[in-house]
This record gives sequence, structure tokens and C-alpha cells, in this order.
Amino acid sequence: MGRSQETFSKKEKEKKRLKKRQDKEQKKEERQANSDKGKGIEEMMAYVDENGNITDTPPDPTRKKAVIKQEDIQISVSKQADLDPADSIRKGTITFFNESKGYGFIRDHDTQESIFVHQNEMIDKVGENAKVTFEVEMGQKGLNAVRVKAAV
Repeated sequence: MGRSQETFSKKEKEKKRLKKRQDKEQKKEERQANSDKGKGIEEMMAYVDENGNITDTPPDPTRKKAVIKQEDIQISVSKQADLDPADSIRKGTITFFNESKGYGFIRDHDTQESIFVHQNEMIDKVGENAKVTFEVEMGQKGLNAVRVKAAV
């Protein structure tokens, strides 16, 4: 008679596979038994109250709804008062200026921030430590000084 082809390790691996399969089946049955498939659509519904909060209670149909005029709704940024052109002119001191590269920085007297300036934006020829008046525009990398003039 021939010997069985199954070795001890093969038998152990097969036992582990069967045990794993049985555990998986048992967990599946437990999940099915404990599942809440009976949930109705009412339990899954969410409502938004008049303040914009999410709640699980439906709105009361007997309550009177607030009437909102279409003119009162603001979708964009609120309107701001027009700025006086004289207010947009700032004063500062040129703290650094590289003549060969054509750029420098102005220290604003009010905010003490450093603002980039290019020689193409200068109306008067000025150097380092000169007092200047200028306007500010947003550039690609931050604030840029434009229309730079020597202060009088």
C-alpha cells in the first residue's frame, strides 16, 4: 500500500483555512442578525431649520414662515463707501534700492510694512533714504508701490 500524499503541514493549513472560513461565516451571520435594515426613510431624513442648522425633527407646518424681501438678500461683498483719492496716497522712506537691477523697497510710515518698488513706477529719480509719496497696488507676489514721487 502506498503512503498518503498529505503531509502534516498540509493538514494544518487546511484546518486553518476551514477555521477561517467558519469564523467569516459566523461574523457574517452576526452582522445580518444585528443589522438595522428595518430603518425607514423617516429615520434617515435630515432637515434644515430656519437658522441653517441640520436637525432630525421636521419643520412645524403650523408655524408662520418669515417673509424675506428679495432686495434684502446680499450675495456679494457688501458695498463700501468710495475712498477719497487723497487717502490712497501713502508716505514712506526708501530703505533699499539697487540701481543696477532697478528695484528696491519702501518702508511705509503708517504701517511700517516693506513695499516693493520698481524703477519703472518712479516718476522722480530718488535714491536710498529718500522720503517719498506713493500709491499701492496688488502685484503677483504682494504689494507694489506705484506712482512714486519725491516728497515735498
